[in-house]
Amino acid sequence: MEISDRAQGINISLQQMEGLENGGFDFDLYQRNANIFTQLGGKATVLPSAWKTGTTIVGIVYKDGIVLGADTRATGGTEVVDKNCEKIHYLAPNIWCCGAGTAADTEKTTELIASNLELLRLSTGTPSRVVTALTLTKRMLYKYQGHVSAALILGGTDVHGPHLYSIHPHGSTQRLPYTTMGSGSLAAMAVFESRYEEDMDEDKAILLVRDGIRAGVFNDLGSGSNVDITVIRNDSTVTRHRKYENAAGDASTYKAKYERPAKLTPPAGTTFVIEETFTPHTKAAGPPAAASAMEV
Repeated sequence: MEISDRAQGINISLQQMEGLENGGFDFDLYQRNANIFTQLGGKATVLPSAWKTGTTIVGIVYKDGIVLGADTRATGGTEVVDKNCEKIHYLAPNIWCCGAGTAADTEKTTELIASNLELLRLSTGTPSRVVTALTLTKRMLYKYQGHVSAALILGGTDVHGPHLYSIHPHGSTQRLPYTTMGSGSLAAMAVFESRYEEDMDEDKAILLVRDGIRAGVFNDLGSGSNVDITVIRNDSTVTRHRKYENAAGDASTYKAKYERPAKLTPPAGTTFVIEETFTPHTKAAGPPAAASAMEV
């Protein structure tokens, strides 16, 4: 809107000030919500919710690098919508990131940072630094003031050694020797605080991360299914353990322990048959007609 008159500009400013002083509810989205309810058949009581990863994500620094871990359950409200959601995201060959929060936000945020790091590597001809990935990510999240629901654990190695950071949705960060995030973070942190040691070897670090994720899976309804683990070493080699362990077990395992009661399996003839007929074809079916090309 173009303001061509000084008096008009003053009036608009006074109207805006009056609106701020009055306060109260804002019904701007009332019509939009009514349209959505209409599109859903008029039976919707709540608006559709975004998929969220619920989540237990963890990371630790060990003697030769970083170990990151995550569960694989994604939820939409109270329903499990994905049992094998990948929550450990690629940022650079030597930098990976675990994501908790809204699934779309974590995936698109890490994709954007990975793209920017790739362009920077092509421009400078040098490997990505972990602090560079951290700065790009925290600045982006701070710009959106927490409306991008992405809580991240960023880990990697570079010329300065291993680095592990937690990044909150509003852009605040912490550098830590071990950290957990997500709805199952308290259960995982209890395991880490009781068993973490400095300069752990790789096998022991992987087992600790596994047990931290298992604690989240069994003590948090938003976490579940499998354990994913990624190991980033100081020599820039990376080992990914996709579905390192099926923490919750397979359905067949539980079914084998359950004996179905005999009364739930009705014998043949339980249902009364009123009438039964069978009419065979009078002639054999001929070859199918030639199919015509589809038209648009």
